[in-house]
Amino acid sequence: QKPGRRALASHLPRVEVRHELPESERVCGCGSALTEFDAEVCEQLDYEPAKVRVIRHVRPKYSCPCCKQGVKIAPLPPQVLPRSNVSPGLLAWVATSKYVDGLPLHRLETIGARHGVQLSRATLAAWMIAIAKLLQPLINLMDERLRSSGYIRIDETPVQVLKSEKSPTSEHWMWVRVAGPPGQRLILFDHDASRAGLVADRLLKDAHGYVQSDGYAAYDAVVAQLNLTHVGCFAHARRRFFEATQALPHAERKRETAAHEMVRRIDALYAIDREIKKLKPEQITEVRRQRAVPLLDELIARARELQEQTLPSGKLGEALAYLTKQWPKLIRYVEDGRLAIDTNVAENAIRPFARGRRAWLFADTVNGAKASATLYGLVETAKANGLEPYAYLRRLFEQLPHATSVSDFEALLPFAAADT
Repeated sequence: QKPGRRALASHLPRVEVRHELPESERVCGCGSALTEFDAEVCEQLDYEPAKVRVIRHVRPKYSCPCCKQGVKIAPLPPQVLPRSNVSPGLLAWVATSKYVDGLPLHRLETIGARHGVQLSRATLAAWMIAIAKLLQPLINLMDERLRSSGYIRIDETPVQVLKSEKSPTSEHWMWVRVAGPPGQRLILFDHDASRAGLVADRLLKDAHGYVQSDGYAAYDAVVAQLNLTHVGCFAHARRRFFEATQALPHAERKRETAAHEMVRRIDALYAIDREIKKLKPEQITEVRRQRAVPLLDELIARARELQEQTLPSGKLGEALAYLTKQWPKLIRYVEDGRLAIDTNVAENAIRPFARGRRAWLFADTVNGAKASATLYGLVETAKANGLEPYAYLRRLFEQLPHATSVSDFEALLPFAAADT
């Protein structure tokens, strides 16, 4: 491809500005008037700052001029937060700014002040907590679908909560579960003060089929107790061998070592999966059995050979111990073409939360952490299904007050919105 500037997105609105020659110059040297035959067009990308406005709901009152009785007035349409002065558009902006763009509420307070609007961070936080409670029916529907999907990927990451029963310096945890094929992806976040197996048990109860996780030991007992099939993560196994290469003296990092060899062998498994990712699940299963299984046999044989020659306390020894201990779970992905070779989908889902955490640092209260879990789940599910988060949230907050039945709430789910 030739280097050059990319064309501007075709879906953006165009504003045409014509630059005409003065009439005095639209005359040929022979005296004839010049006629337009073509135009040269160049495009610039423009930006209009956000506009803040006030929506006035005016409801005229009517009465009988004779008897002065029977005053009538149109009812106020259902509002998403009835006892507040916030609109669906402003709610969607706050939620998108914090949970998609990673802006802390105090920065949104500053942005509002630039527009002459007083938006205290306490009020913004109260709005997010209130709207999260109203969204619980959607989260319940997503949770039911996730548990019945037959294949769940799960991970967790720490978060600090200042006001809780634990010490402010103690870690709380944000758990993430991912299920569903592309186009119907489900991503749910759950806050809990603990990382114990009891939390995993609560999040996986009534599930069936496969559960894929890293090597965190708490999952093992839970999966066995719930009669689920545990799948391991080759990305975590590979990462340990890569760390072993980085622990080498700088002069030896480019030299072929046992750690480099193990990384290369695992990369060969990933290369097969990249080639076949667009095939049907049954075709993927067959290709993996033909091509990946022999490589896996060679990989574990080499790992056990190296383990006998390597001190267990070093980086390479730790990587080999992890691989051999996790081996029954690591090779399970070849049994079913729906299974991934790693938990990267879950790690990618949790990454926006981790990026936002670097900006806002902590949750003030447990209710705030739970609200964040609800809204992160919705926006990440919307993004995974190809929706623009602000547009989805605005539509959701506009229609939420009118939802009264299960079918109404199902129509508001992100993948349902993507289908329409």
